[in-house]
Amino acid sequence: MINFIFFRGAKIVFLRLFFVRKFLLFFYPYSSQNPIFAAMISIHKLAVNFTGDFLFRDLSFVAGDRERIGLVGKNGAGKSTLLKIIHKEIEPESGAMVITAGFRTGYLPQEMAANFSRNVWEETVSAFVEQKQLEKNIAHITEQLSLREDFESESYHKLAQQLADCTERFHLLGGSTMDADAEKVLLGLGFKQTDFARPLREFSSGWQMRVALAKILLQKPEIILLDEPTNHLDIESIQWLEEYLANYEGALIMVSHDRAFLDRVTTRTIEITLGNIQDYKCSYSEYVEQRLERIETQQAAFENQQKEIAQIERFIERFRYKATKAKQVQSRIKLLDKMDKVVVDEVDDSAISFKFPPAPHSGKVTVEAKQLCLGYGTFNVLKDIDMHLERGERVAFVGRNGEGKSTFVKSIVGELAPQKGSIQLGHQVVIGYYAQNQALLLDPNKTVFETIDEVAVGDIRPKIRTILGRFLFTTEDTEKKVAVLSGGEKSRLALAKLLLSPFNLLILDEPTNHLDMASKDVLKNALLHYSGSLILVSHDRDFLSGLCEKIFEFKDKKIKTYIGDVYDFLEKKKLDSLNELQRKVNSGAGEEKSASVNKENYLQKKEQEALQRKFQNQLKKLETEIGNDVKALHQIEMKLALPEQYTKEIESGVLYAEYERLKNSIAEKEEKWMELQI
Repeated sequence: MINFIFFRGAKIVFLRLFFVRKFLLFFYPYSSQNPIFAAMISIHKLAVNFTGDFLFRDLSFVAGDRERIGLVGKNGAGKSTLLKIIHKEIEPESGAMVITAGFRTGYLPQEMAANFSRNVWEETVSAFVEQKQLEKNIAHITEQLSLREDFESESYHKLAQQLADCTERFHLLGGSTMDADAEKVLLGLGFKQTDFARPLREFSSGWQMRVALAKILLQKPEIILLDEPTNHLDIESIQWLEEYLANYEGALIMVSHDRAFLDRVTTRTIEITLGNIQDYKCSYSEYVEQRLERIETQQAAFENQQKEIAQIERFIERFRYKATKAKQVQSRIKLLDKMDKVVVDEVDDSAISFKFPPAPHSGKVTVEAKQLCLGYGTFNVLKDIDMHLERGERVAFVGRNGEGKSTFVKSIVGELAPQKGSIQLGHQVVIGYYAQNQALLLDPNKTVFETIDEVAVGDIRPKIRTILGRFLFTTEDTEKKVAVLSGGEKSRLALAKLLLSPFNLLILDEPTNHLDMASKDVLKNALLHYSGSLILVSHDRDFLSGLCEKIFEFKDKKIKTYIGDVYDFLEKKKLDSLNELQRKVNSGAGEEKSASVNKENYLQKKEQEALQRKFQNQLKKLETEIGNDVKALHQIEMKLALPEQYTKEIESGVLYAEYERLKNSIAEKEEKWMELQI
């Protein structure tokens, strides 16, 4: 059955076809392998009007079975609104939407209210609505059958058939593995088994959103709609979600500003810009390249056509009044009338523009912690931490949510006193701090201008409107109350406050949440040129890449240090896991060995020698390739250091994408080189 839903103001007309589909769907759940049940969303000329201005109009596209679509665009372009329309939370002003009947949508918004009356497990398993009802029906029918003895009656046979139908449906929906599935998803999203019985109200809003995400994944809707899902996840949970979505049978449409996550999950990119869409059948990084190529091709075709038109018009003007040329003139006039004009796609290139003030001089040591213990009341978060940060060092804090990253940051800025030990700032250290909830700390009753004006002093006050303009706040926007700003606008305003005074230790706790791609790129470029010490707390791998030279992993109340970039850290973590697994395998094998151990060792030795000879032949090739990659990486770093000469390449993200690829390539080849050396 297919529902055709036509929107004309408040009027909704439902036209239902193919009623037999409901019967088929009951007995045969959704399968991407069966084209009869291919999920389909068709959107035609949707329009949304807010406060007299159209957010978008004439928006049209089709999403098919197992599509992996990333919705991208600037903050306020209408991405979240489109997801709400598909989920039927709001209605557009006009347009039509067609969704295959019997197909459900699972929607994760950016913010939602949680059910605080339940614990984590109770709220999670509440996702199994149909399975629980079938379970009750099976128990009820079974009880009825056990009390009856009219085995040959028609009513008995009908009841037995109902039991068979319910049982079959129950197993098809995975009813027999509900608890195992729920546990798998909760563990994958970062919960511990000890968390399952804890009331949901004890968790932060980010963890409550994880429960909401778990429910959607367990319900297995045919269409999943996710709005910034990685804002609430740590790196390990993001990687788990990537794997889960890669194997998901349904369709996926999601909004995300996490470039790495989009590249690993999506295969199609739809950009909402200036009220229209641009559709690309590729991942985000490929979309960035194709978008630039398309605009350049259109611009070249437009310029060539304008030259041709100008030449034709000159001919017409020159010979318009000559009778001998009248035929040729009329021919060219008709040619102009019939000519298909080349149109260059309009692109919203507006972006924030700023750089951090020069960092004042400070002592050699910026932050130093000795035997530091941190916590809340009797609850201990970090224990016996020894750590120091030197002047000019750039580090990232990573780890699962709740492991103490933000707690440690609060102790650095003086918001949390140590339970034990000490933490001290170096000589003349001045901190610039962007808190994880910085946007929420803004006074909602103040205007944008008043928010900056209250902290601006001295010569900076006359430049307030200029600073706000660099963060895309127009003259009219400066008079808006903070309460009416979007999440992205609040984040930009909070960043603007950082520019009002110089500092030599910059601490950013999840600064990219709610920022669009262009704003993230500008922030990253500004950080690349920042001269002071830097502490970044972020789960955005693409954003962290190239910004840090050291990684501090927070785990089990301790901090472990890794030298290198975030992708170096992830590869090292993967290698550690493999080595640990190999140690367990070797240990188990050792217990089973008997008198034949010497012979096995001899054979293994001969095999290793053969492999070593083979691998030696690859060393020279690897060394050459690593050398070439390092040279290419150095060239990109030189370009990043000269943003005024390579503005287009930097803003497009092309350089960052190539930088990431080369870093990964070098890391992989160096790891292989190390293996061959051994």
